[in-house]
Amino acid sequence: MRVENKDGKYSGYFSKKLRAGKRRTYFFDVRSTKQGDFFLTITESKKKFDSDGYEMHKIFLYKEDFKKFMEALNETVDYIKSDLLPDYDFESERPSFAAKRENEEGAHEEENESYSQSADNSENSNDTHKELDEEDMTWN
Repeated sequence: MRVENKDGKYSGYFSKKLRAGKRRTYFFDVRSTKQGDFFLTITESKKKFDSDGYEMHKIFLYKEDFKKFMEALNETVDYIKSDLLPDYDFESERPSFAAKRENEEGAHEEENESYSQSADNSENSNDTHKELDEEDMTWN
């Protein structure tokens, strides 16, 4: 199903947003090429510490790389969990973040709007990919 943004413009097929702390958000978006093929974009959005605005980094992941990407990601995360941080409880949220989360539900509206505007602007570029907006995804 195609998704439309607030302005009624095309914004992709599926989107998830993952808030990761006070200043960081990840967006996982399913998009399509002009030829009708599908791919995943992973966008990290970080609020700039010393100024207004957001810094964004993006990864484009194509279907032929999904399996290898997932294997490498899982192997890397497993290494961190078992060899580097075996005593850390990865199943629970950080206490400070969990307590603040309920009070900050509306605090990320500016970030979401900035992300949507960035997606709209990139639709007008020479890029063959169409942009989307937000939500969260699990890797298991």
